[in-house]
Amino acid sequence: MSRSQYGWMTLLGVMAWLAGACGGSDTPPEMLECGDLDPAYLADGGVGRDGIPALTDPVFVASDNEEQTRYLSEESRVIGVEVDGEWLGVPHNVMYRHEIVNLSRDDEMFAVTYCPLTGSALTFDRGSVNGAEFGVSGLLYQANLIMYDRNADDSLWPQMSGAAACGPSEDKVLVRRPMVEMTWAGWKELFPDSRVIGIDAARTFTYNINPYGIGYENLDNSDFIGFPLPRDDLRRRPKERVLGLPAEGGRAPLAFPFLAMAEQGDHWTADFDYAGSAAVVFWDAGKQAAVALRPVAGGQALTFRIEEGGFFDNETGSRWNVAGLATAGSLEGEQLEIIAEAYVAFWLPWAAFHPGTNLFIE
Repeated sequence: MSRSQYGWMTLLGVMAWLAGACGGSDTPPEMLECGDLDPAYLADGGVGRDGIPALTDPVFVASDNEEQTRYLSEESRVIGVEVDGEWLGVPHNVMYRHEIVNLSRDDEMFAVTYCPLTGSALTFDRGSVNGAEFGVSGLLYQANLIMYDRNADDSLWPQMSGAAACGPSEDKVLVRRPMVEMTWAGWKELFPDSRVIGIDAARTFTYNINPYGIGYENLDNSDFIGFPLPRDDLRRRPKERVLGLPAEGGRAPLAFPFLAMAEQGDHWTADFDYAGSAAVVFWDAGKQAAVALRPVAGGQALTFRIEEGGFFDNETGSRWNVAGLATAGSLEGEQLEIIAEAYVAFWLPWAAFHPGTNLFIE
């Protein structure tokens, strides 16, 4: 079932669900407190817990497996995470219908999450929360996915907050993992030896369409299937993607709008500071990818320029791709650190969760 079939839930109904989930069934709904969540922006998707089924350790296939990647078009977006030197791709097409993928690899446990309503992709370390297996609660906050832990307690975890909002784990912050996001065509070019979630050919039709409708991700579409979120920041188009970095150290959140970067050319880079250290953003319009990186490799600080349709550092002349890997030159094979706090989302939900955001480029 898709959220296009969701209906509204009364505030009392939301509070009653939360009373059972967070405060126990004896808690009067009108007395419930759920952290700092504004009840005006809480809503029920109508499908109940696990009505949208999260996946646990799905099958990954080689990215050149045409049979089981037939559900992807060249423009499909893929979320990528690196594990022990191997890149794993989790396509939006899969996440439209599952929203969460719980993965275990050797000693690593993490969850790749994507909310189709808010366009937000974040990856979390599950080991830091006792191996939580996250599921879809069926509730939304500011139109954003609210997760819950299937194994432990009834805490609720709004995805874009990255922390439990109520219940026994209230205020527990999830550790984020670095990731990249780009088109399927771009993914295959950058990571030809990677693996991606495979879908049997018989189910291609189920996964090759967006169940929210072909117009849902239209840049000017300010409708979030009727679910409420603040709409008081109209500096960018409602569903323009931005690469955002949350507030830190008393500094305001920062966002890099895709359309503004595209106006700078096919490739673009900019230096900035984040969390007390130098940072750089790489933008590749062809791959529709923006990645925030730490500009240090080979024991030296680097600065970058655009040349010959790519990224080059000024110190050694090595060439780099948008994911921060040196592909030629004396630093070939070096990987810049991807800033784990950075993630992509639609503009209006980003601004709702990160009020006071500064736009690096307008």
